[in-house]
Amino acid sequence: MRDPEPRPSRRSLWWLLGPPVLFCVAVVPANRVEPWVLGMPFLVFWLLLATLLSPVCVWLAARGDPVWKAHRR
Repeated sequence: MRDPEPRPSRRSLWWLLGPPVLFCVAVVPANRVEPWVLGMPFLVFWLLLATLLSPVCVWLAARGDPVWKAHRR
């Protein structure tokens, strides 16, 4: 009996945990008005930063995923 082909490592998909962590988990310690960052309360700044970083996390996950690379060719 032949061994099945080894599955490619898809460790880069761990980047997809970034947005939920930024939005859900980190809001609890970031939920305060002080300090002000760039003229915004800290929570608003944090949510803006999380929104801007989410596509970067998805891009990093896709770029490192061997299955995505194989289908792209």
